[in-house]
Amino acid sequence: MTNSTAAATGRASARRSVDALDPKGKRVFVRADFNVPTDDAGAITDDRRIRGALPTIESLVSRGASVIVASHFGRPAGTGFEAGESLRPVFERLKQLLAGKAEVLFAGQVPTDDAAKAAVAALKPGQVLLLENLRFEKGEKKGDPAFAAKLAAYADAYVNDAFGASHRADASMVALPLAMKSKGAPAVAGRLLERELRFLGEALERPKRPFVAIVGGAKVSDKLLALSNLLDKVDTIVVGGAMAYTFLRAEGVPTGKSLVEPDMVEKAHAILHDARARGRTIMLPTDHVCGRALEAGTETQVVVGGIPDGWMGLDIGPRSMSQFADAVRAAGQVVWNGPMGAFETKPFDAGTMAVARAVADATRAGAVTIAGGGDTAAALDVAGLAGDLTHVSTGGGASLEMLEGKRFESVDALDAA
Repeated sequence: MTNSTAAATGRASARRSVDALDPKGKRVFVRADFNVPTDDAGAITDDRRIRGALPTIESLVSRGASVIVASHFGRPAGTGFEAGESLRPVFERLKQLLAGKAEVLFAGQVPTDDAAKAAVAALKPGQVLLLENLRFEKGEKKGDPAFAAKLAAYADAYVNDAFGASHRADASMVALPLAMKSKGAPAVAGRLLERELRFLGEALERPKRPFVAIVGGAKVSDKLLALSNLLDKVDTIVVGGAMAYTFLRAEGVPTGKSLVEPDMVEKAHAILHDARARGRTIMLPTDHVCGRALEAGTETQVVVGGIPDGWMGLDIGPRSMSQFADAVRAAGQVVWNGPMGAFETKPFDAGTMAVARAVADATRAGAVTIAGGGDTAAALDVAGLAGDLTHVSTGGGASLEMLEGKRFESVDALDAA
C-alpha cells in the first residue's frame, strides 16, 4: 500500500505490500477470508471472497512461492473437526479457480495436526495448501499467541488478505503477524486488503463532492456509529430500510406496525438535529410500499406520509425511489451500506433495485461508488450490477467499522512500508 493510500485511511501508517515481497523459494502463509455463504446442501452460493484472494495467491505462485492458505468458516465450537463446518467446499472451488495455474492441496482435520504439519513440510514451490478451518482450534477465536506460534512455524512470510476479518483480533489476524515479525519474518498486506483499504479510506478522507451515503438495513443500532462518523464527512445521507421508521418515529410520523427500535428513537432524533446543525441533508422516505405482513402474497398498498395502523412499511415508495435516485445520480461519490427494504421478498425489492440502478448510473457518469455489506452485495448481484460499481467490498462488518472510523489492530500489526 502506498503512503498516499495509508494517509487516506487515517487508520494506520503505510503497510508493506505483498508486491514488495520476494517470495521465491519461501513458504508464504496467506490469511484469507473464505467465510462464504452456502446453501442447505453445503454448496457455495457466492464465491466473491474466494475470487478476491486469487490475485495475491496467483502472484505468489508465479514468483516461486509455496503458499499456505488459511481461513475461518462458520461458527464451529473450537473443539476439533466438524464436518458441517469444513472448508472442503472452499477447497473444491479454489481448486477449480486455480486449475492450470497451481496445484491445490488440502490436509488435516485441524490446522496444526500431524497431517497438516506433514503437508506443510512437503509443500513445493507452485503448490497451494489450504488448511482446515482455523476455528476448529479454540486458540483462534481467543487470539492465543501459543496457537499463533504454531502457525508461524509453518512459514517464512505472512500475508493478510482477509479484509472481511480484519476488524477481529483472532490469533491468525493479530498474534500471528506479530509472531512472524518477532522471528524476523515479513508480515505484509495482500492485494485484496490493499484495495479495500484504499477505496474505503479514500472515500472517507478525500471524497469527491457531493458525497452521498446510502444507509439501510433493519436497525439504527447497527449503524449508529457509522451515521455519527459520516456526519463529519458527507453532504447527504439517504436513509432507507426498516431503520428509516425509527427516524420517522423520531420526526413524529405514524409508523403503523413497521419495525421500530423504541430505545433508539431519541438517538435518531439527536442525529437528525445534529445533521441540520451542521448543514447536512438526511433524506428519509416520504412514501412507502406497505404490507400486512412480511411475506410473499401479502396485501399491499402505497402510502404517502404516515403509515396506518395494521400496516408495515416494507420498501420505499415510488416518490422516494425517484428522490433518492436523483440525489445519487448527482453525486461525485457514493458509499452504500444496506438495502432500502425487504428486497428478498417481492414486491418489496423495487426500492433497492431502483437505488442500485441509480448507483450504477452515477458510476457511468464518473462518480466513485462503493458498496459494502453482504445484503448490499447480494442485491447488486440480483440486479446484475455488481460489476458496474467502482468497488464492491468483500467485508460486511469490516466495511461498516471503517465507516465508523475505527482502526484495525490486524492492519497495524503488519510491517510498515
